[in-house]
Amino acid sequence: MSTTVAGAALGAVLALSALIFGFWGFLLVALFMAVGALIGRIASGKLDVRGLADAFTGRRTS
Repeated sequence: MSTTVAGAALGAVLALSALIFGFWGFLLVALFMAVGALIGRIASGKLDVRGLADAFTGRRTS
């Protein structure tokens, strides 16, 4: 799936959630989608968890 199609699908899901559940439902769906995407990237190995933790704690590497 191309990034354009994925972006369109994401927009459609968020638009439908806003129409059906209102603003807070929209935010909850967006939060769960972001968490799911984060977990998916960690599981596929595309996201370095240690590097992410170091970035949040302020450690810098060269």
